[in-house]
Amino acid sequence: MARAKKSFHALFRPLSGEATRRRRAVPPEENSALQAMWEVIARVPRGHATTYGDVARAAGYPGRARQAGYALGNAPDGMHLPWHRIVGAGGKISFPPRSRSHREQTRLLRSEGVEVKNGRVTKAALVSLEEI
Repeated sequence: MARAKKSFHALFRPLSGEATRRRRAVPPEENSALQAMWEVIARVPRGHATTYGDVARAAGYPGRARQAGYALGNAPDGMHLPWHRIVGAGGKISFPPRSRSHREQTRLLRSEGVEVKNGRVTKAALVSLEEI
């Protein structure tokens, strides 16, 4: 038993040299995918909204709607992106219905003339980023 235990642990011990170095995460400011998504988000016109999926597609990363959300959450403080114009699939506001963020996003959208009903942006307000 002791021999088996020893060989099991030997299989999973850290390797020496280059293999033990952890990959460092690229800071968001240096990530080209996030930068592309920030540029797309900045182009969403006042009075309209678009989806996370449309942002990802327009940035050249189809199928990465979650990364568009990550890009918004990790935007540098001074960037002032129109985060409220980005909604979930089908126009749904992604924040929980009774949350402060949900109320704030609804308020900001309505202040720009975007109609919001039952936590969803109307289809008329949704814009395809290919049209911009």
